[in-house]
Amino acid sequence: MNLANKLTMLRVLMIPVFVVILYLEFTYSIYVAMTVFILATLTDLADGYVARKKNLITDFGKFMDPLADKVLTFAALLWFIEVGLIPAWLVLIVVLREFMVTGMRLVASSKGRVVAAGVSGKIKTLVGNLCIIAMFLPLLDWMLIVCWVLIGVTTVVSGVEYFVKNKDIMKMDM
Repeated sequence: MNLANKLTMLRVLMIPVFVVILYLEFTYSIYVAMTVFILATLTDLADGYVARKKNLITDFGKFMDPLADKVLTFAALLWFIEVGLIPAWLVLIVVLREFMVTGMRLVASSKGRVVAAGVSGKIKTLVGNLCIIAMFLPLLDWMLIVCWVLIGVTTVVSGVEYFVKNKDIMKMDM
Protein backbone atom coordinates (compact mmCIF):
# COMPACT_ATOMS: atom_id res chain seq x y z
CA MET A 1 0.00 0.00 0.00
CA ASN A 2 1.48 3.35 -1.02
CA LEU A 3 1.80 6.39 1.26
CA ALA A 4 -1.27 8.18 -0.15
CA ASN A 5 -3.44 5.11 0.47
CA LYS A 6 -1.99 4.72 3.98
CA LEU A 7 -2.97 8.31 4.76
CA THR A 8 -6.47 7.64 3.45
CA MET A 9 -6.71 4.51 5.63
CA LEU A 10 -5.51 6.52 8.62
CA ARG A 11 -8.39 8.96 8.00
CA VAL A 12 -10.85 6.06 7.73
CA LEU A 13 -9.61 4.70 11.07
CA MET A 14 -9.87 8.15 12.66
CA ILE A 15 -13.59 8.43 11.87
CA PRO A 16 -14.83 5.95 14.52
CA VAL A 17 -12.38 7.47 17.02
CA PHE A 18 -13.83 10.90 16.23
CA VAL A 19 -17.41 9.67 16.68
CA VAL A 20 -16.68 7.86 19.96
CA ILE A 21 -14.96 10.93 21.39
CA LEU A 22 -17.97 13.08 20.42
CA TYR A 23 -20.18 10.97 22.66
CA LEU A 24 -17.78 10.59 25.59
CA GLU A 25 -18.27 13.17 28.26
CA PHE A 26 -14.96 14.05 29.79
CA THR A 27 -13.25 17.36 30.37
CA TYR A 28 -12.42 18.93 27.02
CA SER A 29 -13.79 15.98 25.00
CA ILE A 30 -15.23 18.42 22.46
CA TYR A 31 -11.76 19.87 21.88
CA VAL A 32 -10.23 16.42 21.57
CA ALA A 33 -12.89 15.54 18.96
CA MET A 34 -12.17 18.80 17.14
CA THR A 35 -8.46 17.95 17.14
CA VAL A 36 -9.16 14.50 15.67
CA PHE A 37 -11.34 16.14 13.00
CA ILE A 38 -8.55 18.59 12.15
CA LEU A 39 -5.96 15.80 11.96
CA ALA A 40 -8.28 13.72 9.76
CA THR A 41 -8.78 16.73 7.48
CA LEU A 42 -5.03 17.25 7.28
CA THR A 43 -4.56 13.61 6.20
CA ASP A 44 -6.95 14.39 3.33
CA LEU A 45 -4.75 17.27 2.21
CA ALA A 46 -1.61 15.16 2.64
CA ASP A 47 -2.88 12.10 0.76
CA GLY A 48 -4.05 14.26 -2.16
CA TYR A 49 -0.72 16.06 -2.30
CA VAL A 50 1.32 12.84 -2.13
CA ALA A 51 -0.88 11.06 -4.69
CA ARG A 52 -0.56 13.88 -7.23
CA LYS A 53 3.12 14.66 -6.61
CA LYS A 54 4.27 11.04 -6.79
CA ASN A 55 1.64 9.91 -9.30
CA LEU A 56 0.17 7.40 -6.84
CA ILE A 57 -3.41 7.56 -8.12
CA THR A 58 -5.09 4.21 -7.43
CA ASP A 59 -8.59 2.78 -7.69
CA PHE A 60 -8.55 2.38 -3.89
CA GLY A 61 -7.75 6.08 -3.46
CA LYS A 62 -10.30 7.20 -6.04
CA PHE A 63 -12.99 5.25 -4.17
CA MET A 64 -11.99 5.51 -0.52
CA ASP A 65 -10.75 9.12 -0.37
CA PRO A 66 -14.06 10.79 -1.26
CA LEU A 67 -15.99 8.23 0.79
CA ALA A 68 -13.87 8.92 3.87
CA ASP A 69 -14.33 12.67 3.38
CA LYS A 70 -18.10 12.33 3.19
CA VAL A 71 -18.38 10.01 6.20
CA LEU A 72 -16.18 12.28 8.33
CA THR A 73 -18.18 15.37 7.34
CA PHE A 74 -21.56 13.68 7.76
CA ALA A 75 -20.55 12.35 11.20
CA ALA A 76 -19.75 15.88 12.38
CA LEU A 77 -22.87 17.43 10.82
CA LEU A 78 -25.18 14.74 12.23
CA TRP A 79 -23.72 15.25 15.69
CA PHE A 80 -24.25 19.01 15.31
CA ILE A 81 -27.92 18.31 14.53
CA GLU A 82 -28.17 16.17 17.65
CA VAL A 83 -26.75 18.88 19.89
CA GLY A 84 -28.77 21.65 18.21
CA LEU A 85 -25.97 23.51 16.43
CA ILE A 86 -27.19 23.10 12.85
CA PRO A 87 -30.63 22.62 11.33
CA ALA A 88 -31.41 19.22 9.79
CA TRP A 89 -32.71 20.82 6.57
CA LEU A 90 -29.25 22.28 5.91
CA VAL A 91 -27.55 18.92 6.43
CA LEU A 92 -30.14 17.39 4.08
CA ILE A 93 -29.07 19.88 1.39
CA VAL A 94 -25.44 18.84 1.91
CA VAL A 95 -26.33 15.13 1.74
CA LEU A 96 -28.51 15.58 -1.37
CA ARG A 97 -25.75 17.47 -3.17
CA GLU A 98 -23.27 14.71 -2.38
CA PHE A 99 -25.64 11.98 -3.60
CA MET A 100 -26.43 13.92 -6.78
CA VAL A 101 -22.78 14.62 -7.62
CA THR A 102 -21.82 11.01 -6.85
CA GLY A 103 -24.68 9.79 -9.05
CA MET A 104 -23.57 12.06 -11.88
CA ARG A 105 -20.02 10.76 -11.54
CA LEU A 106 -21.32 7.18 -11.77
CA VAL A 107 -23.23 8.00 -14.94
CA ALA A 108 -20.16 9.75 -16.36
CA SER A 109 -18.00 6.74 -15.49
CA SER A 110 -20.41 4.42 -17.29
CA LYS A 111 -19.89 6.62 -20.37
CA GLY A 112 -16.11 6.50 -20.03
CA ARG A 113 -15.80 10.02 -18.63
CA VAL A 114 -14.29 11.35 -15.44
CA VAL A 115 -15.83 14.33 -13.66
CA ALA A 116 -13.02 16.11 -11.87
CA ALA A 117 -13.58 18.25 -8.82
CA GLY A 118 -14.25 21.86 -9.76
CA VAL A 119 -12.89 24.93 -8.03
CA SER A 120 -16.22 25.56 -6.30
CA GLY A 121 -16.20 21.98 -4.97
CA LYS A 122 -12.78 22.55 -3.45
CA ILE A 123 -13.99 25.84 -1.96
CA LYS A 124 -17.07 24.04 -0.58
CA THR A 125 -14.84 21.47 1.11
CA LEU A 126 -12.51 24.09 2.57
CA VAL A 127 -15.34 26.33 3.80
CA GLY A 128 -17.29 23.36 5.17
CA ASN A 129 -14.30 22.03 7.08
CA LEU A 130 -13.46 25.46 8.51
CA CYS A 131 -17.09 25.97 9.56
CA ILE A 132 -17.22 22.52 11.16
CA ILE A 133 -14.05 23.31 13.11
CA ALA A 134 -15.50 26.69 14.17
CA MET A 135 -18.73 25.04 15.29
CA PHE A 136 -16.81 23.01 17.87
CA LEU A 137 -15.96 26.30 19.56
CA PRO A 138 -18.37 28.38 21.60
CA LEU A 139 -19.85 30.71 18.96
CA LEU A 140 -22.38 33.48 19.20
CA ASP A 141 -25.68 32.77 17.42
CA TRP A 142 -24.87 35.11 14.54
CA MET A 143 -21.56 33.29 13.99
CA LEU A 144 -23.40 29.97 13.73
CA ILE A 145 -25.77 31.50 11.21
CA VAL A 146 -22.80 32.75 9.16
CA CYS A 147 -21.46 29.16 9.14
CA TRP A 148 -24.87 27.86 8.03
CA VAL A 149 -25.04 30.40 5.20
CA LEU A 150 -21.49 29.64 4.07
CA ILE A 151 -22.12 25.88 4.11
CA GLY A 152 -25.45 26.26 2.31
CA VAL A 153 -24.27 28.68 -0.37
CA THR A 154 -21.05 26.81 -1.19
CA THR A 155 -22.95 23.51 -1.28
CA VAL A 156 -25.60 24.78 -3.69
CA VAL A 157 -23.19 26.76 -5.89
CA SER A 158 -20.76 23.85 -6.26
CA GLY A 159 -23.62 21.43 -6.98
CA VAL A 160 -25.01 23.72 -9.67
CA GLU A 161 -21.51 24.12 -11.15
CA TYR A 162 -21.08 20.35 -11.44
CA PHE A 163 -24.39 19.95 -13.25
CA VAL A 164 -23.99 22.97 -15.54
CA LYS A 165 -20.46 21.97 -16.57
CA ASN A 166 -21.52 18.37 -17.16
CA LYS A 167 -25.10 18.75 -18.36
CA ASP A 168 -24.37 16.64 -21.44
CA ILE A 169 -23.71 13.63 -19.18
CA MET A 170 -27.18 13.82 -17.74
CA LYS A 171 -29.12 14.03 -21.02
CA MET A 172 -31.98 11.56 -20.97
CA ASP A 173 -31.70 8.64 -23.36
CA MET A 174 -34.98 8.55 -25.25
